Amino acid sequence: MIPDIHSQKIVITGAAGLVGQNLTIMLREMGYRHVVAIDKQKNNLALLAQLNPGVRTVLADVAEEGVWTAELEGAGAVVMLHAQIGGLEPQVYVRNNIEATDRILEAVKRHGVPWVVHVSSSVVNSVADDDYTNTKKVQEQHFIASGVAGCVLRPTLMYGWFDPKHFGWLARFMEKVPVFPIPGHGRYMRQPLYNRDFCRAIEWCLRNRPQGQIYDLVGQDRIDYIDVIRAIRRVKGLRTPIVCIPKWLFATLLRIYGAFSKQPPFTAAQLKALTAGDDFRGVDIRQTFGFEPTPVEAGLRETFTHPIYAKYAVERA
Repeated sequence: MIPDIHSQKIVITGAAGLVGQNLTIMLREMGYRHVVAIDKQKNNLALLAQLNPGVRTVLADVAEEGVWTAELEGAGAVVMLHAQIGGLEPQVYVRNNIEATDRILEAVKRHGVPWVVHVSSSVVNSVADDDYTNTKKVQEQHFIASGVAGCVLRPTLMYGWFDPKHFGWLARFMEKVPVFPIPGHGRYMRQPLYNRDFCRAIEWCLRNRPQGQIYDLVGQDRIDYIDVIRAIRRVKGLRTPIVCIPKWLFATLLRIYGAFSKQPPFTAAQLKALTAGDDFRGVDIRQTFGFEPTPVEAGLRETFTHPIYAKYAVERA
């Protein structure tokens, strides 16, 4: 365990996204005094700065060489959160998942950063075949092959404060539509991971530094997609009817939506992944990280009813 970790410089790349916003708040709450947040999304980074006075923010694209690399000088640890999660063009996944990672690893070596937490994804164990899955697999391989000291965390689908898509988008969509469509029967088992639980695991790794370990973090509740939607409706106090429609019709509606949006919140590839039948196995969170996982409904309630953070959602890059 690192006794002076709270005084060390902690650099977070991709800090203004879903995980980074939550992690920065948690580190500040836990007494970390020297956090550096790097991100290329100007508005999201401004939100992080607004909510976290005293945190140093750096507007930079880590896929490009720049002055941001100097921020790693003297760092006690780097948390690599940058990721391309959505998009229609394969090259953006390659650039932001693979090329950016290689650039950061070069900077880590150059400045002698002693520890790195690499945030991978459960999709590296998935049967899905899409740009996100394939580039996350390569990204993780590059981190392991780099030889830098650190560990790998592979979270499943996450939800929580600041969510621009997934459960956050679904909740906002439910507020606006007369009926909420579900593809097929909706009995697609999900294992959602509460974001603040994931941040607790990251902080544990910063303190304990488990060298070379790979942790699969899976939500402890196994819940069908349609039941997640019902829980969101319950927590939000909505009465929107939930209607199951054929998958082919749902896919058609997605294609129509995608024709008018460069960043559709739900793509045909994600529909395929939803219905792929993945059943992930993860570590025992209680035993490994020493805290009690948050039940799904409790996490949803905190997500959508918190007096400060429930109203915010980051912009999608």
